[in-house]
Amino acid sequence: METLHPAASPIPGKKGAPNATISPGEISEYDSYSPKVRQIVEYGLDLTKQNLNYTYGSADPANGGMDCSGFVYYVLRQNGFTDVPRDSSQQYVWVRKAGNFHAVLSRNEDSFELDALKPGDLLFWTGTYKIERDPPVTHAMIYLGREKRTNKRIMVGASDGRTYDGKQRFGVSIFDFKLSKPPGSNDVKLSPVFVGYGSIPALSN
Repeated sequence: METLHPAASPIPGKKGAPNATISPGEISEYDSYSPKVRQIVEYGLDLTKQNLNYTYGSADPANGGMDCSGFVYYVLRQNGFTDVPRDSSQQYVWVRKAGNFHAVLSRNEDSFELDALKPGDLLFWTGTYKIERDPPVTHAMIYLGREKRTNKRIMVGASDGRTYDGKQRFGVSIFDFKLSKPPGSNDVKLSPVFVGYGSIPALSN
């Protein structure tokens, strides 16, 4: 039986559960992933074991934490994608320009719009915090696939309060892939909206 592995203690000042991690073997059909996608996934999962905070403006684990786009930037740079932009808005543009983007308007997780979603794809949201950007994309993560234990879609990255296994987590962790804010959320000021996904430019799946 697969188990939930706590990777770290909660971040001081934030009331959340420990960062979470899993092994590659706990991801459905992991053995069928391409070698490059496995390399990216394993690198990202390794970072979830290092007790890293959510640190806005950081793209280096040596700082004790990273922000969402900093995580994507660091993982991809370390795996040979030297042209990856630093912030989530420009990462979105990078994927769009390569012609790899799939827009998602539905809020239904069974939507056909998610049929092309593949492990290793980059995921993008708008409205996760207030900032003036064009395009107004504010959040990015890396899609991992489905967890064997639950059959839920999961992702990896840095977050300031997204959930995994029903608990909020603040830092570099795995998270449940959700399209929008769950009903009853106490964060009334922000309305995160998932806008779509796309494969990493120049990645051969």
